[in-house]
Amino acid sequence: MNKIIDIDTDHTTLIELVAGLQPDDEVVIVRNHKPVAKLVSTVEDRPRRKPGNCKGMITILVEDDEHLEGFEEYMP
Repeated sequence: MNKIIDIDTDHTTLIELVAGLQPDDEVVIVRNHKPVAKLVSTVEDRPRRKPGNCKGMITILVEDDEHLEGFEEYMP
């Protein structure tokens, strides 16, 4: 969403615009039809995934070990 609003716009409208910003959205604030500021949304960084993060979360219900070959390091 690229939106242009006047600086004299009601504060509640501005608050709603900021709350609704999605990644890559921007709002340009103008005074007398000239840009004076730009609001750009930020992308929240997610933590990096780590291999083995779900280790121990799987329950094996089959008794044979043939299907487990190659997964020994992940088994308790």
